[in-house]
Amino acid sequence: MRFSKFGKRKILWHYRRWNNLVSHMEGGVIMFYRVQSVEAKDNFMLSVLFTDGVITEYDVKPLFMKWDVFNNLKTIRGLFQQVKVDAGGFGISWNDEIDLASEELRLNGKEKPN
Repeated sequence: MRFSKFGKRKILWHYRRWNNLVSHMEGGVIMFYRVQSVEAKDNFMLSVLFTDGVITEYDVKPLFMKWDVFNNLKTIRGLFQQVKVDAGGFGISWNDEIDLASEELRLNGKEKPN
């Protein structure tokens, strides 16, 4: 079976996402985290409210070294503050190129007391 470069990458993305979800099962039920709201804070921090009431603080700075596209949040004035919740709440985005999944925000963010 042959895949285009894009097709193979997309399949690998879905495979990794599924493995991530399966590893976060509770009582045989896959947990989907949905974002209710997101707010850009100082020093490239995000405050994320999930639909179950949990609030996390997520630090975007480590992504600058990991993924080049995230450097646009530093270099394009005002872009970081334009963060919005994606349709359905399964992630957040700044534009068509920069986004984060809700699982990333929940599992790698620091939970804050309500």
